[in-house]
Amino acid sequence: MTQDQWGQLKQKLQQSVGQSNFKNWIEPLEFSELADGVATFQVPTSFLGNYVSQHFGDLILYQMNSVVPDVRRIHFQVAANTAERPTRAPARQSQPATGSANGMPAGDSMVPTAPLDERFTFDTFVVGKPNELANAAARRVAEGGPTTFNPLFLYGGVGLGKTHLMHAIAWELQTTRPDLNVVYLSAEQFMYRFVQALRDRKMMDFKEMFRSVDVLMVDDVQFIAGKDSTQEEFFHTFNALVDQNKQIVISADRAPGEIANLEERIKSRLQCGLVVDLHPTDYELRLGILQSKVERHREQYPDLNMADGVLEFLAHRISTNVRVLEGAMTRLFAFASLVGQPITLELTQDCLADVLRASERKVSVEEIQRKVSDHYNIRLSDMIGPKRLRSFARPRQVAMFLCKQMTSRSLPEIGRRFGGRDHTTVMHGVKRIEELRIQDAQIAEDLELLRRTLEG
Repeated sequence: MTQDQWGQLKQKLQQSVGQSNFKNWIEPLEFSELADGVATFQVPTSFLGNYVSQHFGDLILYQMNSVVPDVRRIHFQVAANTAERPTRAPARQSQPATGSANGMPAGDSMVPTAPLDERFTFDTFVVGKPNELANAAARRVAEGGPTTFNPLFLYGGVGLGKTHLMHAIAWELQTTRPDLNVVYLSAEQFMYRFVQALRDRKMMDFKEMFRSVDVLMVDDVQFIAGKDSTQEEFFHTFNALVDQNKQIVISADRAPGEIANLEERIKSRLQCGLVVDLHPTDYELRLGILQSKVERHREQYPDLNMADGVLEFLAHRISTNVRVLEGAMTRLFAFASLVGQPITLELTQDCLADVLRASERKVSVEEIQRKVSDHYNIRLSDMIGPKRLRSFARPRQVAMFLCKQMTSRSLPEIGRRFGGRDHTTVMHGVKRIEELRIQDAQIAEDLELLRRTLEG
């Protein structure tokens, strides 16, 4: 590695660790040589070398490997022309974003942190009824004030926002409380660091590192279930931090009491704070997430046009996983941009056919017809039949609209299920209900009630 390459890597490191950390810890490093896979740096004091090795070693090695793949570890030595003297450490800096890309070991350093996603902040977290308590609790922790509840335990299914809130807390603390030592990592990374410390006979370093943090954040804690030694060390680390009134934030895919093979004493500890369930998203929250994503995408695709009803269609059809929902929107914008077409409902259905099939609710046209006829207290035969009385025609149009929104059936297929009607009749009915739900509050209420009944 040349000095020029090191200079370029220092610029990348500055972007990763922030100006304050860079000035205190990275800037004083002087690249010396690379020999036999070991990169040597000159440092003014052994304290600075030890600190950088523990807190930034993985990140430096990861960045170096992107340029020189042969680097296996890094080594720090005190410059020969520097008189070693006692050094007072700067205020501890928050390090939530300085871990290696995959959390695996690198060289001799032991950095227990994991990288943060810059997209996952409180500003980008869309709040609705299913997640408002979790959001409020996370914001309270992110204030960095006195510990109100310890631990904060967030749980819920895939794609409901647990990791987003964890990252948002870390980002907020990094900004507002840089004096705090914040460590964010997955339970898998915690276990790996523990095993590595046992192997390298560095358990005292491991214990000191984890028990000296101000905020410990562990994602997907269910991973340590059934791993006795790791659970033992996690339990003692947990107790030590709680005794010091240090904040702990935990996430999992289920409530503490429902995690199989997790020790009872750990379950009890995890339940002693605030346990918050992130519920599955409702229609309003999904629509809000899509609207927020559209605003962000317009910066990248300013010339794209989107037809009315597309977001509503996606919010109805993709209901289980926010990640899938956001990924679908990203694909849709990219596709529309590449083909140079406006985003219509037809283009959406073509572009996202596989996603829509995978996310399709198990709702049939027949079930929709039955629910709608029951709701309006008419016979199913009258709704499907040829009669054009308003008392039958309006429910028929509502049912057609719901079939278009909640199933993957084509307009001709829907028409055939409604007494062999032409697809243009279905199209007219769907369009009419789209207009009425804006103008008529009763129609809007009926649609939402029927949709929730069918989704349930």
